[in-house]
Amino acid sequence: MLEGEVFIPETITVHLGLPDSDAANVTIPYISYLKNVACSEIYPTWPENSLRANIYVINTYALNRIYTEWYRSRGYPFDITNTTQYDQAFVYGRELFENIAQLCEELVRSYIRRQGSFEPLFSAFCDGSRTTCAGLSQWGTVALANQGMIPYEILQYYYGNDIDIVRAQEIRARTPSYPGMPLTEGMVSNDVQTVQIQLNRIAQNFPAIPKIPEADGIFDARTAESVRVFQSVFNLTQTGIVNEPTWYRLSYIYVSVKRLAELQSEGLDYAELQRNYPNVLREGDYGDAVRAFQYYLAVIGAYYVSVLPLQITGDFNAETAASVRSFQQTYGLPQTGIVDRRTWNDVYRAYAGILTSEPAQECVRLYPNEVLREGVRGENVRLLQQYLTYIAQFDDNIQPVSDTGYFGPLTRSAVQAFQREYGLTVNGQVGVVTWDAITGVYSEMRCGSGKRPYQAPGYIIR
Repeated sequence: MLEGEVFIPETITVHLGLPDSDAANVTIPYISYLKNVACSEIYPTWPENSLRANIYVINTYALNRIYTEWYRSRGYPFDITNTTQYDQAFVYGRELFENIAQLCEELVRSYIRRQGSFEPLFSAFCDGSRTTCAGLSQWGTVALANQGMIPYEILQYYYGNDIDIVRAQEIRARTPSYPGMPLTEGMVSNDVQTVQIQLNRIAQNFPAIPKIPEADGIFDARTAESVRVFQSVFNLTQTGIVNEPTWYRLSYIYVSVKRLAELQSEGLDYAELQRNYPNVLREGDYGDAVRAFQYYLAVIGAYYVSVLPLQITGDFNAETAASVRSFQQTYGLPQTGIVDRRTWNDVYRAYAGILTSEPAQECVRLYPNEVLREGVRGENVRLLQQYLTYIAQFDDNIQPVSDTGYFGPLTRSAVQAFQREYGLTVNGQVGVVTWDAITGVYSEMRCGSGKRPYQAPGYIIR
């Protein structure tokens, strides 16, 4: 969840015992949990400002556990425990105090965070009578409220002046942070960028892990090597692939080194949460992200009769939305016409399956699912160089390059020249959009029109 926004979950799963105990887990509405804990931790006779301050703290503590996936990242099937030794009190089935329950209804969307940080504060607290701690004293809030302090002042007294009380925008179902499919070399996504950012921060504490020069969301060979070393350091199978165990171990170690589940946290700043790619694509969107997605879907539409074909324009129009809905119907997804994370992952799976099974053809070469850029070696680079050299015969603005299989400065210059000539983003990298343009021009020059992968499929899957 670390790469996403803070929201109030519809439900929370509570373990009724110590983390490793053989106790039951109960999943209940989040508001019911907040009311239960508040009624178990504080007294209805306390001043209202004291009650409000404590509810802010109780709510924020639970949201921190959920946001950091503190237990789930370690393989536990729950979000929080009911023991004050580890978390906060929860008495399953208890009766509620009406005034506390009403305040919880009002305050459920409000939580505390440090100024300049994003995540809910780990709002440590204790009763202040039997136990003391570095955080809030529950009984101490009573005295402060009786002195006339408002809830925000009470919270500042315990957590410092650099805090804000903010409001979550929505209440919605929580989904696991794991994208639902392994991240492998060649993939380009926000999930890849999340992995890269986490690896680079973890590498500060574990220098054996090589840093990734560009945390840009492109899963390249350097990212794969960093993943392999991380897996070696933390006793995981060294595949260089981010599967579910690796994803959650990364999340847990990242939370630990940044101390996000501690009162004195390093904090998450907004720069760490910015991503290069849209989280959702929908009708009305325009640009390279749309065009890249359209390529994948167009190829799938050429091989699956149930998926409507579409034109690659970069404009998410009604035709694209209809094709998305047909894909979603084929794959048993909600037919929204909107490209969310789940839809994108299934599109990627479908395309990867076609890429694996389709024999290579001279004039309808599929995008190899590898971003080609300076420093990359391999057969895909060699093909790219051959395509550019062929095109250069007919376009004086593009220089031919030797087909060495190494993407060096000359290849980068040739790619940039092509991108300028054909109105593409001039970055010297060959992702799906540039690959489609280069192979399209090459195919038309060498083999005639109508030979692109989504125009001339080898077979149809019915």
